[in-house]
Amino acid sequence: MKNIKWGILGLGKIAGKFATALNNVEGAELYAVASRSKNKAETFAKEHAATKLFSSYEAMLKDEELDVVYIATPHVFHYEQTLLCLDHKKAVLCEKPFAMNKKQVEEMIAKAKKEKVFLMEAMWTQFLPHFKFVIEQIKSEKYGKIKNLKADFGFPAPIDLDKRLYNKNLGGGSLLDIGIYPIFMAMSALGAPERIQAKASFHDTGVDENCDIIFEYKNGVEAELGSSIIKQTPTAAIIQFEKATLTLNTRFHEPTSIIIQTPEGEETKEFKVNSNGYNFEAEHVQKMLSEGKTESTEMTFEKSLQLIELLDKVRTKIGLEY
Repeated sequence: MKNIKWGILGLGKIAGKFATALNNVEGAELYAVASRSKNKAETFAKEHAATKLFSSYEAMLKDEELDVVYIATPHVFHYEQTLLCLDHKKAVLCEKPFAMNKKQVEEMIAKAKKEKVFLMEAMWTQFLPHFKFVIEQIKSEKYGKIKNLKADFGFPAPIDLDKRLYNKNLGGGSLLDIGIYPIFMAMSALGAPERIQAKASFHDTGVDENCDIIFEYKNGVEAELGSSIIKQTPTAAIIQFEKATLTLNTRFHEPTSIIIQTPEGEETKEFKVNSNGYNFEAEHVQKMLSEGKTESTEMTFEKSLQLIELLDKVRTKIGLEY
C-alpha cells in the first residue's frame, strides 16, 4: 500500500509535535509543510525532513501528490483554511477547536459532504489508549453508573500580548484552548447536560483567564469543570462511579496512567506509549482514508457539533464574544 502523504499547514509548536509523531506512524510520509514565512517553512522542513516546503498555503494545496492536510494554525483560521483545503479536494485533519462557533462547523461539515472529502477534528484525546479504556468502563457499567465527574486544565501562561493565548483576535483565552478538554471529558462520559452554569474572569485584552463550569445532569449528577491560564491546577480527571473512583492522572488529556479505587483496594493501570501520543489520531485518519471514508467512525461530525455547541453555550453564559 502506498504511503499517505501528509501536509502541515501552520508550523507552530503543535505542528512540531505532530510532525514528530508521524515518525511513529506506519505508512505516513511528511510530504509537505507550508507557512506564510519562508524562513519558518525552511527551518521546519529541515528539522522534520519534509519532502517539500511552501511559503503559500494555496501552492501546497495545488500539489497533486498531497493526500491529507493537518491544520495547526490559531483557532480563528480553522474555518477558512478547512474550506480552502476542501476546495482543493484535500482530506483534512483540523486542530481543535474545529472552528469558532457551531455555524462555522456546520458549514465545514456541509462542504466536506458536498465535496465527498474526509474531514475530522483533531481531538487527539479521543484516540489515546487510557481514554479508550475509561470509555469502555463507562459503557460496560462495570463499576455502576457515574455519580460525579471533575476535570480541570490550568497552568500559569506567561503574559505575552503578541502570542495567541492573550490575543482575542486569535481566539485566545482558556476556554477554547484548554477548557475544551474537560468539556470533552464530561461530554464523552455523560453526554450533553440538562443545564450549564459558568463564570469567568477576564484579562484586559478581553480573553477569559479563568473559567469555572458546572454541567448538571439528571438524578443530581454533576460535572465540575475548569480551565485557567493564570494558575496551576491538578489537570486531572476524577470520575466517581457507584462502586469505584477512576482518577486520570495529570495531565489527563494526554498519555497517562489511571488509578482505580474500589472497596477492595487500589490499582494503578499504566498505558505506556512510545511516542508523544499524536500518532494515534494520525493512524486513525490513515485507516479512514484507506477505507474510503469521508467521516471518522470515532470522532464523528455529531461529536464535533455537540462539542462546539457546548463551547458556544458556555461562552454565552460567561459573556465571551469573538
